[in-house]
Amino acid sequence: MDNEAFVVGGGIYCLAFAGFHLAFWKLFDWPEDLRSLSYINRAVVQILNLCLTFAFVVFAVPSLVFPKEMVGTDMGRALLLLISAFWLLRAAEQVVFFGVRRLPSVVFLIVFLLGSALYAIPLLRG
Repeated sequence: MDNEAFVVGGGIYCLAFAGFHLAFWKLFDWPEDLRSLSYINRAVVQILNLCLTFAFVVFAVPSLVFPKEMVGTDMGRALLLLISAFWLLRAAEQVVFFGVRRLPSVVFLIVFLLGSALYAIPLLRG
């Protein structure tokens, strides 16, 4: 598999996470469950989720539209590094906040490491 294919795979991966995050209201019954939070915290949780969803789209667009530039330019490689670091940080946060004692948490840890690898492999392979 060439480096550009990893980047395109990363773009699809990021779009999948954007969709997943848009489903949080229904998946986690946020209209009901977030009622226990203060007005401010309820708003912050939802705003952060929407901004994170947009960040996934921001990661996906250059990955899908400009994969050659992502692997072949200094700016593209910088983006690869930053997106890979984002997913690596998310993997570390999984361990800190959810632990690794339950299977779903381990699965998410592996999924986040996969996201980091999709963007790191083109950098490591040059």
